[in-house]
Amino acid sequence: MPPSAGSTVPFNLSEVSIVATAVVAVVDVVIRVVALVVVPRDRRPSSAMAWLLLIFFVPSLGVIAFLLIGSPKLPRHRREKQQDMNRLIEEAVASPEMAERSPRSWPSWVEGVAALNHRLGALPLLPGNDAHIVARYEDQVPALAAAVDRAQRYVHVEFYIFSCDDATRPFFTAMEKAVARGVVVRVLFDHVGTLRYPGYRQTLAELDRIGVDWRLMLPVQPLKGRYQRPDLRNHRKLVVVDGVEAFVGSLNLIDRTYNKRAAVKRGLLWEDLLVQLRGMVVLEVDALFVTDWYSETDEVLREDPATAAGDLDEGDLDCQVVPSGPGFEGENNLKFFNALVYGAQRRLSITSPYFVPDESLLVAVTTAAERGVEVELFVGEIGDQVLVFHAQRSYYERLLRAGVRIWLYPAPYILHAKHLSVDEEIAVVGSSNLDIRSFELDLELTLLVLGRSFARELRDVEDGYRAQCTELTLEAWSQRGFWRRAVDDLARLTSAVQ
Repeated sequence: MPPSAGSTVPFNLSEVSIVATAVVAVVDVVIRVVALVVVPRDRRPSSAMAWLLLIFFVPSLGVIAFLLIGSPKLPRHRREKQQDMNRLIEEAVASPEMAERSPRSWPSWVEGVAALNHRLGALPLLPGNDAHIVARYEDQVPALAAAVDRAQRYVHVEFYIFSCDDATRPFFTAMEKAVARGVVVRVLFDHVGTLRYPGYRQTLAELDRIGVDWRLMLPVQPLKGRYQRPDLRNHRKLVVVDGVEAFVGSLNLIDRTYNKRAAVKRGLLWEDLLVQLRGMVVLEVDALFVTDWYSETDEVLREDPATAAGDLDEGDLDCQVVPSGPGFEGENNLKFFNALVYGAQRRLSITSPYFVPDESLLVAVTTAAERGVEVELFVGEIGDQVLVFHAQRSYYERLLRAGVRIWLYPAPYILHAKHLSVDEEIAVVGSSNLDIRSFELDLELTLLVLGRSFARELRDVEDGYRAQCTELTLEAWSQRGFWRRAVDDLARLTSAVQ
């Protein structure tokens, strides 16, 4: 009989449980179906499969992670700014002064690589440059400080990690003196990249005291209305002085222990490479700074170099800056590296702290070795990124079986330099690692240098590495234990979503 007035309906837990279970089941099915449609879109199969496995096995964690870091692109307004700057750069390159300057004739495949880079990154191959390597850390910060001391009009500074400590103090002193004599000093540094290291607030305070104009790159500050995928970072390293002198490479502006307590305790030291540039290519390095400054400030800098373009001839090297990152439609640096590896005729030397290639680059490197090119890879005996280090090790056996020689740079050094040399006249240096993070998630600067003099300098660096390294053999590597192999293989599975 129906309940009387004022009485309560009995609470049926079993009915509620059935309804809740049904709702959860429907939501679970919807999540999986939506994931199957959304996740694979414009994504390489290995990456899509990794995300789908995470979402299918741990739906709540997988969905949250995908929403936070699933998009490999910067926000639309930042990509539009990149396109705006590309158009401005193309207009500048098309000017009569630039159009009448052309690099020397190179083999067709090399010219094809330069044309590819120009199409993807808007910057052409330019003649009349001089480049020299600063190989020792003890010389690198003093070289940067000396260049700032020469500045008469402006200094542009951009680093992934930027810290004021005892080792970098000379550079901060040089900036302070430059500001005092009326030089405009602008500084960009990656927010997350720098925030993770000791002395962040002291560095900001010192910049304010000196009076430089500084900005955070890709800030993750949701309470201030500034947010994008937190692991999309600006990994570039550059300094430009008056538009006539520049530095690029792998060096972050921080003590070579990275001021990490554990690193200091273990005696670890980072080994980097810095390249000093003069000539027309300096304008291309500056164009990247101007682009990144515009992205963070909405201000388009129109600093003219201190010298007329016609007076910027400094040497006999042809150079080209290759920008890449999530602000571009394609993976500029990956396509560039693949083209170089396939073009190698006699010798290919690769130095990378994080060698975690996608399948296309892995096939290119192993194919080069199998067709008779002398291929060697310099990597660290130890690493500073645990997952990446073990993922990298999972590729060694395939490389060794193809004929690639692997050289292990000894502890306590962390080999952090990033460069390639191809045959006798082609060299590449910059900030880009050979891993999926650098191909998809990080803004990078890579420099192509054509000419025997610079290639010989880079070969000398590689010869120095080789003299200190231990060669890894297939026989020795095959004897590693089951658990070490398992850890390496498991770490490799994470590389698609790193």
